[in-house]
Amino acid sequence: MTDLTRKIVEKVDASRDHAVKFLQEIVAIPSVTGDEGTIQKFMAEYLCRIGLEVDSWETDWEKLKKHSGYRPVTCGYEGRPNIVAISRGTGGGRSLLLNGHIDVIPVGSGTSWSDSPWSASITNGRLYGRGSCDMKSGVASHVLAVQYLKELGLTPKGDVLINIVVDEEVSGHGTLDTVIRGYRADAGISGETSDLGVQPACIGRIWFEIEVQGKPAGIQKRYEGISAIALGNKIVQAVQELEDERVATVRHPLYPNPLDSLPCMIGSFQAGNYPSAFPASALLKGSIGTLPGEDHDGVKQSLVRKIAETAALDPWLKDHPPAVRFVGYDAQASEIPRTHPIVETLCRTYEEVTGKRPMISGRQGAADTRFLNSYGNTPTVIFGPGSTAIMHAVDEYVSIEDYLTSIKVMALCAYDWCNGSAASH
Repeated sequence: MTDLTRKIVEKVDASRDHAVKFLQEIVAIPSVTGDEGTIQKFMAEYLCRIGLEVDSWETDWEKLKKHSGYRPVTCGYEGRPNIVAISRGTGGGRSLLLNGHIDVIPVGSGTSWSDSPWSASITNGRLYGRGSCDMKSGVASHVLAVQYLKELGLTPKGDVLINIVVDEEVSGHGTLDTVIRGYRADAGISGETSDLGVQPACIGRIWFEIEVQGKPAGIQKRYEGISAIALGNKIVQAVQELEDERVATVRHPLYPNPLDSLPCMIGSFQAGNYPSAFPASALLKGSIGTLPGEDHDGVKQSLVRKIAETAALDPWLKDHPPAVRFVGYDAQASEIPRTHPIVETLCRTYEEVTGKRPMISGRQGAADTRFLNSYGNTPTVIFGPGSTAIMHAVDEYVSIEDYLTSIKVMALCAYDWCNGSAASH
């Protein structure tokens, strides 16, 4: 461990109580997608207090709609600002953008939680609450990494940008709008859940729905009808067959277990509308995972073809084909080279802090890195303290030790990267 690393590690360890309290404060502020205004006000004020230049703005929905990366959403952005806070370097170094989302998924009634979803309670080294894992701990590690560097008097040559966005869980538009606003850096780190693994890639996700029409009949003459439930079961089987085909054929070196990485399934099956009425229609909803390098639109067409092939074999569906629609969440897979300098810098600094080599893998979930890589000219890697297996779960939590490790790695990585020459990568 170098003197610089030791200084950073000791600073974070000495600031443990402050770091935990800060995370508790932001977990305790509800910020379900669409209601991020209160927490973004808190974050902007905090970033100002620690001496950063803060840009807080509301997305222009009409302007956003004109971008090719836009996906239809039902809620606008008034009162839901994005944030970029800049810690200026001394000049001549590489810049780094630390990206994270502040919105969280709904908690439902909350009655199945052991405590309030907003309790931010601590038990056995874990901090609980909605967003503790996905991904307020990642956001907090970015903020405190920069704050603690400043308090140590360690100012790198390059600028560090902290990007805190809204609407990730529904569309990713917060990060897209950061790109539209003109922010870019020589590299980026997304604090998404990675179990402290270094992830140069993320999967994509395609939501779809399939509408099936059967033949109506009265309940007494039900044998004259054709049940949409029976037809829908054939569609479920077809989608399963498509998953089997994809798992057997699609490969990527960062995703050694395709079965885990390529879900293609029906997650919702709604049929009929009354217990004593014949089910003449059904609506099935599901999603497909994609890997980097795949043709995103081509994957969609493979589903369309599969459903058409299935329909062609059924005496009713061949003349009444199901309608396949792609609606809702639609995120492309994304990656940067394993050999990119930001990946190598992150791996090196992780090893300096922990004494262990990091796990290098692909994230088995979509991420906003797709916008930074595709549109923002900011090659971005994923590294965060939360676990993808825990995100969105009841009793969501983050390990406090992992959270503190993330702060240490982020601080050292930012200082190391931003002291490199802007022309050397």
